[in-house]
Amino acid sequence: MIIMLILQNNFRIMIELLGKNHILNHFDCGKELLNSYLKNQAGQDIKRKLSACFVLAENKTNHVQGYYTLSNNSIPLSSFSEQFRKKLPTSYTSIPTTLLGRLAIDIRCQATGLGKILLIDALKRSYEISKEIGSFAVVVDPIDNEAELFYEKYDFIKLPDSRKMFIATKTLKELFD
Repeated sequence: MIIMLILQNNFRIMIELLGKNHILNHFDCGKELLNSYLKNQAGQDIKRKLSACFVLAENKTNHVQGYYTLSNNSIPLSSFSEQFRKKLPTSYTSIPTTLLGRLAIDIRCQATGLGKILLIDALKRSYEISKEIGSFAVVVDPIDNEAELFYEKYDFIKLPDSRKMFIATKTLKELFD
């Protein structure tokens, strides 16, 4: 599934799986760990089926302006608060989830709403996949306080005793159905 958006001034962007046609060398989100992942590891992770990397690219040049990764994940049942644990079967020691592993926007495109667009795309894809493969929630592990505040704005809930946060698939159903 490729998503194309047309923004102001006929500016077009596409969100699609990372491919050889995407230009990565100018990408800089201000966080070297995220820059390095995109440029040096994402392609290998895709080949090894460790994660899927979706990129937001400018249509005319294919320059990557942002990206996110998705993969299967699980969270120990004990990591959830009592409020959520009581709704889950005790026969599960780990709860299946989807990991939104990385999300980054190039510095030149930050504060333009593209981060929100990528997050919505990631959540929508995760929800659609959850219809066929069990996933209780989408989980993130924010890289820093700035990222944590970003996810809090979109109602992600902190897991007790962890920096990890999640949004329940049930919530995504309410948003997307």
